[in-house]
Amino acid sequence: MRVTISSQHVNPEKKLEEFITEKVSRLVRYDENIAEAEVLLSLERSGASNYESKVVKVKLFGRDGSYFAEKKAGSFEEATLEVVDALKRQILKNKEKKR
Repeated sequence: MRVTISSQHVNPEKKLEEFITEKVSRLVRYDENIAEAEVLLSLERSGASNYESKVVKVKLFGRDGSYFAEKKAGSFEEATLEVVDALKRQILKNKEKKR
């Protein structure tokens, strides 16, 4: 699977990119038709506290269609784990419908 990582207002470290690539690539276990993943990292300010949420958006492309999930968390790693879990549920739900 080809994983493309882009970011807005963030310069991700190599270690973070490797973490994201590893976690997103595991989704092929649930649907081998997934060929490509686009990951977008961004920051979102919330209210007057100037607290910045880390936002991870992932779109998967495959022969059977596409999947999308977006999660916010305190760190990019945490948001990545949440978004991968959400995508896993979508894939399994889609496979169940096809049976």
